[in-house]
Amino acid sequence: MAVTIRDVAKAAKVSPSTVSRVISDSPQISEATKKKVYKTMKELNYEPNIIARSLANNSTKILGLILPNAENDLFENPFFMQAMRGISVYAQKRGYYIMYAFSKTEDEELKFLEHYIRSKLVDGTILLTSRQNDRCISYLKTTDHPFVLIGRPEQPNGMLWVDNDNFQAMYNVVDYLIRKGHKAIAFIGGPTNLYVTRDRLDGYKKALRTHAIPENSKMIKFTDQFLRECGYEAMMDILSYKTPSAVVTTDDLLAFGVVDAMKEKDVKNIAVVGFNNTYLSGYQNPSLTSVDINAQELGMHAAKLLIDKLENKDMPTTHYIVDTSLVERDSTM
Repeated sequence: MAVTIRDVAKAAKVSPSTVSRVISDSPQISEATKKKVYKTMKELNYEPNIIARSLANNSTKILGLILPNAENDLFENPFFMQAMRGISVYAQKRGYYIMYAFSKTEDEELKFLEHYIRSKLVDGTILLTSRQNDRCISYLKTTDHPFVLIGRPEQPNGMLWVDNDNFQAMYNVVDYLIRKGHKAIAFIGGPTNLYVTRDRLDGYKKALRTHAIPENSKMIKFTDQFLRECGYEAMMDILSYKTPSAVVTTDDLLAFGVVDAMKEKDVKNIAVVGFNNTYLSGYQNPSLTSVDINAQELGMHAAKLLIDKLENKDMPTTHYIVDTSLVERDSTM
């Protein structure tokens, strides 16, 4: 027979209402009593009824996570897996669960958000994409639904968000290549409506200007998706115009495609740099130099901001900027 709150209360020698308050982490209950009740719950193998708790507390202890791709494409880009790991690990420590939604388009993302909010399935939501004129963010701002964004928002005031300094990270990459003697440096980015693409492009252009290197629009390409084949096609376009001495990309998968195009064209001695430092980078041939954006840390900070908001914790900041680092490998040697 299932263990009940009354069983826990009897064994811990407290009232059932005290056990309920301990489960809800009420500040009215002393730490000593909480430890005693938690110990008893563990000894009796008691699991609180999540549905009952949500009805009583108007809280599900569930966070919604909107992934901007289809479920069968999830493993194509390890960035999402790393960010999800950070979110899940931190949420679990704080007693929260994750509900995932997969969407191919912005319209689908918006439908999921509307469903989350209408049904009260989740206490708050994490978005993994920051777009220009983002309709999901505009919608969420009209509601009282708590949310956090992984990416730089268009209007950060009053929002919870985490990101890297993508402008500076790309500036540092291009500056590094120029100091190694490269001047004909191509740029391959993702969709232009994403702020991560725009910020990294600005960093690339600024580094060229700093070193008095003219910008060449034919050496700048954008892709619809962060996929290997997209990087391949963009690099083939660049090679049809000119052979650069180096190529910077905004994602490791794009960089993998660049190397594929180089091999097909039998072109060597082009330095290639990716972003995200995914686990596959070190296993490429040649191994890929990449910017480590600490995706797992981005996810952990996003979960922390959202849960602190939900639990009305003191919040000294509404955003985090996570450091990046360049991991040098054979592709730039």
